[in-house]
Amino acid sequence: MNDVRRSAPALEVRGLDVYYGHSHALQGVDLRLDSGVFSLVGRNGMGKTTLCKGIMGLLRPSAGTVRLRGNDITGLNPARIARLGVGYVPQGRRLWRSLSVDEHLRLAAGLRRGAWTVERVYETFPRLAERRNNGGGQLSGGEQQMLAISRALLTNPQLLIMDEPTEGLAPVIVAQVEEMLIRLSQDGDMAVLVIEQNIGVATAISSRVAIMVNGRINRIIDSARLAADRELQQRLLGVGQHAGDETDLGTGEVQERPAARAAVSTTPKAAPVKVYVSNPVLPTRWSQPVPIAQIEAKARTLSTSVSRLDEAARQGRERAAPITSGPPAVIVAGTLDTKGDELRFIRDLVASHGLRTRLVDVSTSGRHTSCDVSAQEIALNHPRGGPAVFGADRGASVTAMADAFGRWLRRQDNVAGIISAGGSGGTSLVAPGMRELPVGVPKLIISSVASGDVGAYVGPADIAMMYSVTDVQGLNSISRAVLSNGAHALAGMVMARQRKPAIADSTRPQRPAIGITMFGVTTPAVQKLTAELRDDYECLVFHATGVGGRSMEKLVDSGMLAGVIDLTTTEVCDLLMGGVFPATEDRFGAIIRSRVPYVGSVGALDMVNFGAPETIPERYRGRKFHVHNPQVTLMRTTAAENAQMGRWIGERLNRMDGSVRFLLPEKGVSALDAPGQPFFDREADEALFRSLEQTVRQTSSRRLIRVPHHINDNEFAAVVVGAIRPMLGRLPARRRQAR
Repeated sequence: MNDVRRSAPALEVRGLDVYYGHSHALQGVDLRLDSGVFSLVGRNGMGKTTLCKGIMGLLRPSAGTVRLRGNDITGLNPARIARLGVGYVPQGRRLWRSLSVDEHLRLAAGLRRGAWTVERVYETFPRLAERRNNGGGQLSGGEQQMLAISRALLTNPQLLIMDEPTEGLAPVIVAQVEEMLIRLSQDGDMAVLVIEQNIGVATAISSRVAIMVNGRINRIIDSARLAADRELQQRLLGVGQHAGDETDLGTGEVQERPAARAAVSTTPKAAPVKVYVSNPVLPTRWSQPVPIAQIEAKARTLSTSVSRLDEAARQGRERAAPITSGPPAVIVAGTLDTKGDELRFIRDLVASHGLRTRLVDVSTSGRHTSCDVSAQEIALNHPRGGPAVFGADRGASVTAMADAFGRWLRRQDNVAGIISAGGSGGTSLVAPGMRELPVGVPKLIISSVASGDVGAYVGPADIAMMYSVTDVQGLNSISRAVLSNGAHALAGMVMARQRKPAIADSTRPQRPAIGITMFGVTTPAVQKLTAELRDDYECLVFHATGVGGRSMEKLVDSGMLAGVIDLTTTEVCDLLMGGVFPATEDRFGAIIRSRVPYVGSVGALDMVNFGAPETIPERYRGRKFHVHNPQVTLMRTTAAENAQMGRWIGERLNRMDGSVRFLLPEKGVSALDAPGQPFFDREADEALFRSLEQTVRQTSSRRLIRVPHHINDNEFAAVVVGAIRPMLGRLPARRRQAR
């Protein structure tokens, strides 16, 4: 029965009529929402808020029905509807001025059990955590909206209704609300109906948009078409029209006229397209005509070669499928407004080897340059488009362009290699995008910063960096020599990689690869594992020093690992306690995204890594330390810290949908955590194990297993091998390699 209800629409409204006295506010409204996020737009006074109140039971319909997952909720009181699974974020927020943020949330929590808890709200909205003791009247407009949304989420609804969630908010807060709505859509736990006047927001968060006119659903339209068609926006939403002019437009799905279809079919594929993301001024039913010149000035131009036309305002927050853009090509990327001569010099040298090239501009000045992919086209890949990239704040512009370039590059499936040249700014622009490419794709940056610490640029990727000697500022005898070396080196890597399939040893079957994390104190365990598995699997060992875990997970994201033995999760210690080898907040993220078979453990969670003793933070003075060498000092974690780590890891294990086995070695988690060793502490270890057991939701595919052995014992290694082999046995012999 539950399956039947789950297959029913999240919301189904049929023939809904609502009156205010003798005024017919809703006139036979029909609306269906199966899942995800759905937008409803219209001018003021069209009945949008009345529809929300009618669904929520705040207004009693005179006719029609409202169904939630197949259950008729028409006419029920609002409290009953809320308990059945409808959350409501009203227009105007409706907060209590005298209650603190935390009191608001605690009151809402517990109505229905589910994934949303007060702790998850604070994790999602860190600003609310900072303001938890402030009253509702002491919050900014954006903070109030976060609180109103959080209050509704804590009811763990099946259907969330949001009435004008971005009204009166600053653009940066609007963007945060957009991103949160898209995340909710991706999670799939609830359906969301969003009432909006901001066309940009409405088209960004959902693929289809309903237009409400005079108490009726006038039509439902693809958001991409509405975003791109200024004339349609004028006709449907009243920009430059009188209120009564649109009532004869008809209802139902928008149908293209034959003439329009013919015009589209004869337009060259590479022709530029004007995109009108939103009206310059939010329309109301009393709006005055807006000058055409003002609307044109707000438009953006893009080429149809950019694959984001259908989702220009929305794509990039989710991992889009790669697109095919022709034969493999070498990307030559950089700021053409300042480094144009140098980058074209590199482009010509690479092309002299017979390789196809694409010159990509990532400059933030907004000036147009001669290239294959313009900065304006790259900027369209940012969630907020060109305005987020071409702003007055150079630092913000560089950050936004780097984000847009990474999103664009992630969607290209024909990258044979990539090369760039520039200073610190140009390097900061291209390096994040390069890190998005799979391991094995040749990547080279010629930069004036390459002689220093390049860890921030390279990260977990296989980026090669070459020092430019002179600044990358004009062509001279030195820069020509260095740039030539870089261009020829990149071309050589690309050509060798293209020849690799022909010279590979096809007689030897390729072994699936397994990623294994190791630290010095778990080396004996890893040695035993590799000895047991190496005949059947290629064992790739990663040193768990912060970047090691990131490198392993990058290979997981690239599809290059058949499974993971995450024996040593010590990077979590340094992340939470401030050590020098920290993981990032995305630790375990690749496992969650890929569902790759995963066997994990708590290796070296007994220690936090610091530098020389004098570098240890003052707050840790008096703790138990072990000097590993003059440059590395280890600190034993306490029971409280272990409990914290158990919760952090457990929450991420709960998000893994693949095969998961997480092993708890009861007799010690590292070589230093054994009888007679400096970090032996059964109480601290037990706090870690209990915290994991209390946090992890165990299923048939996700299990915690206590093992009565030390992590470096032969018996423990045997359990790990026994856990991973059945998972890998169900996989094909060959895994997809990096493109």
